[in-house]
Amino acid sequence: MANPWAGEVEVVLGGKPWAAKLTLGALAELEAELGEASLLDLVARFESGAFSARDVLALLVAGLRGGGWEGRAEDLRKVEIAGGPLVAARLAAQLLARAFTLPEPPS
Repeated sequence: MANPWAGEVEVVLGGKPWAAKLTLGALAELEAELGEASLLDLVARFESGAFSARDVLALLVAGLRGGGWEGRAEDLRKVEIAGGPLVAARLAAQLLARAFTLPEPPS
């Protein structure tokens, strides 16, 4: 189970849960992959809804690798992500948010 206080998001690949998080190394890898001048540009795209499938895939790969997964983007293209593309996009957005903010405490 993922720990949101550690910036983790649970991603289920082919029926197996993985804890994903954007470590500093994963964030640097993400910047290089997407060719962004800053992650703020990527955050702005997600906030405006102007993100691409490539953005979602890159975020998930970086987060999963930050959580210890040893796969590559090619591997992620071949496996079923539980919930499909909509859930994948939501998880990618959560990864970004949790990298820079603490989760809300339970009410």
